[in-house]
Amino acid sequence: MDRSPEAHEAALRALIPPRPCEVVDLASAALRRARLSRTIVARENQPAFDNSQMDGYAVERTDAHTAAAGPTIPAGTNPATLYPHGLTGRAAPIMTGAAIPSGTRAIVAVERCRPPRFVAAGDKISFPAAPEGEFIRRAGSDIRAGDVLAEAGAQITPALYAALVAQGITEVEVEAQARIIIVSGGAEVTSSAKTGPATVRDTNGPMLEILAHHADIDVAARITTNDDPDRLRADLTDAIDRYRPDAIVTSGGISHGAFEVVRLVLDTGWFGHVAQQPGGPQGLSMFDGVPVISLPGNPISTLVSFRLYVAPVLGNAPEPVRVPLAEPLQGIDAKEQFLRGVIVDGRAKPVGDAGSHLLAQAAPATCLIRMPAGANCAAGDVVVVYPLD
Repeated sequence: MDRSPEAHEAALRALIPPRPCEVVDLASAALRRARLSRTIVARENQPAFDNSQMDGYAVERTDAHTAAAGPTIPAGTNPATLYPHGLTGRAAPIMTGAAIPSGTRAIVAVERCRPPRFVAAGDKISFPAAPEGEFIRRAGSDIRAGDVLAEAGAQITPALYAALVAQGITEVEVEAQARIIIVSGGAEVTSSAKTGPATVRDTNGPMLEILAHHADIDVAARITTNDDPDRLRADLTDAIDRYRPDAIVTSGGISHGAFEVVRLVLDTGWFGHVAQQPGGPQGLSMFDGVPVISLPGNPISTLVSFRLYVAPVLGNAPEPVRVPLAEPLQGIDAKEQFLRGVIVDGRAKPVGDAGSHLLAQAAPATCLIRMPAGANCAAGDVVVVYPLD
């Protein structure tokens, strides 16, 4: 009986040891989109001080009134140097982000004043009534010292990176980056730009390398096989000795043909079928103590299998989401189907045909649409969607 996609992912997770942790500089971790190994607590209030949300006037009254302008407070200036005793009846011209002086009850946007501009110190300004605290960003309103800033397991997004920088954090503990060796090819595959009457260019090897990069997986080496088991065995042994990978990822060579070189070399593992289309043939094995993840060789089968199994187990992949369909779709019997698709106006729509060799037609895809086996879905029905990046 064929495995379900979930059962195959579980088998793969059981094969791969947990990744160790490492301390790296924050920028490198953010560029990798790494996941935190430890929960991070805020060291400081953010903002660190009460400051102005607007270019305007800091006022000590919230009713409509008139006051003389005091000296201007630029961002980065300690207001106590200009207003050592607070506002004392004056209105302080203040720039966005500047710390507010003592006694400030509101910030009035400059365009609401009369005149609606900044004036010289000593000139009179009329102010409308303003709500208490208007346009004041209070210290700690984003996060307070001691609050959890990010839980263990959180991916370092650009916003989280900036929040960590704001806290003065320069290093973080993250899951160590997995290192893999990629194996692709076959006698019909060439790495040359030129092809013959019965050869094709190697697309799977380069595609896997880019997929690995996007998933925060380090590619230590790429091996091309020519259907010679002895050569592949020797190349793998040499690469393992040289690079010490966490796993080997192969593409192709695992079906029942006479020249399925990967299956011939890795003859002690599990090779079978997962109830999915594309990407039914799959393999899990060991070689010289290194886990081997064997993917089917058609380009789209390789892409889909990497996204479903390799990326979430060895690296980082976006969580699946539930999205309504843009059009009716019919599933296929006994297999989960993963259609290439896009999300338009919040709805998932297939792109290209379903064939596992249709690489150019899959180029616009930004997600995989999972159609349950035998399902008959109407437009608007909600399905599981796997973002591709």
